[in-house]
Amino acid sequence: MNLSTRQMRAFLQVARMGNFTRAAEQAHITQAGLSILIREMEKQLGCRLFDRTTRVVSLTPAGRRLLPVVERLVTDLDDVAAELGAEGDAARQTLRIAATPLVSSHLLPQVFTTFRAAHPQVSLRLFDADLRDVEAMVAAGDADVGLGFFFKAAAGLERTPVGRFHLMRVAPCDGDGEEPPAIGTAPWSALRSAELLGLPPGNPIQKVIDQHLATIGRVDAQRPAFNFFGTLISMVEAGFGTAVMPTFALAACRRHRVRTDVLTKPKVGLDFFRITKRGAHETEAMQAFVATLEKALPALSR
Repeated sequence: MNLSTRQMRAFLQVARMGNFTRAAEQAHITQAGLSILIREMEKQLGCRLFDRTTRVVSLTPAGRRLLPVVERLVTDLDDVAAELGAEGDAARQTLRIAATPLVSSHLLPQVFTTFRAAHPQVSLRLFDADLRDVEAMVAAGDADVGLGFFFKAAAGLERTPVGRFHLMRVAPCDGDGEEPPAIGTAPWSALRSAELLGLPPGNPIQKVIDQHLATIGRVDAQRPAFNFFGTLISMVEAGFGTAVMPTFALAACRRHRVRTDVLTKPKVGLDFFRITKRGAHETEAMQAFVATLEKALPALSR
C-alpha cells in the first residue's frame, strides 16, 4: 500500500461533499481525475470506500473506519508544513553575523545602519568573538556569516574576499596640540627607530607585519604584545610605543589622539573575508548584506 496525499485529500473531499462533481470542483480537478484517484485508493486498500448511486455518494463501513485516520494524517501534515514554512520564513528574515571585536564595534555599526534602512524586514544579530570562535560558530551553523582576516579557509567553510585593507603605522601624536591629519603616508623605513608594540607573534596579521619589519632589521619577538587592536591603540595613545595594523582600525583610531599613516615602499594589502558554511544556502538577505558591506568598506579604510 502506498497512499498518496492527493488520494487522501480526494477521499476527504468526496466524504465531506457527498458528491463527486462538487468535490472535484472544490479540489480544482476534473470529475474523471477525482474518480481515478478514488479507484486507485480502493484498489490499494482492497475494499470499496463509497457506495455510489445516481443521487447519493455515501461512505461504506470501511470508508467510515478510514475517515478519522485520514483526517488526522492530513491535518497533522498540514500543521507541520505550516510550522516549517513559518520557521523557514523567520530564518530567511534573520541574518546572524559573527565578527571579531574591532570589526563588530567600529566597522559594522555603520554597515548595519545602512542595511536596516534599505531592508527593515530583516533582523540582524551580531556576535562578537575572537577569530577562532567566529570560525567555530559558522561551522556549527550558529552564525550565517563570519567576518575577519582569515588567511586560510578552515575545513567545511567557504572563504570569499569582500574588501581589502592596507597596513598602517599608528603612532603617538606630537605634543603641539594640533589635530593629526586623517591619514598620511610613511615608508617602512620610518619604523627603524620606533619603539614598537604588536600583536602576539603567532597572530596571522602579526606574521605578515614581521615579514616586512625583517627587511628593515626590526624583528623582535620580545616586544610588548597585546591580543586586541583596541588595547594596542590605547597603549599607543598613552605614549608606550608605535604599532602596525590594518587600516580597518581607522575608525577606532579616530576615537584616540594618535597619528595614522599608510605604510609604503612597499604598500601591503590584506584581504578581508567573509566565511560561510560549505553547502549552506545563501539567502537574499545574506546577498544584500554582503553587497552593502562591500560598498561600505572602501570608505571605512581611508
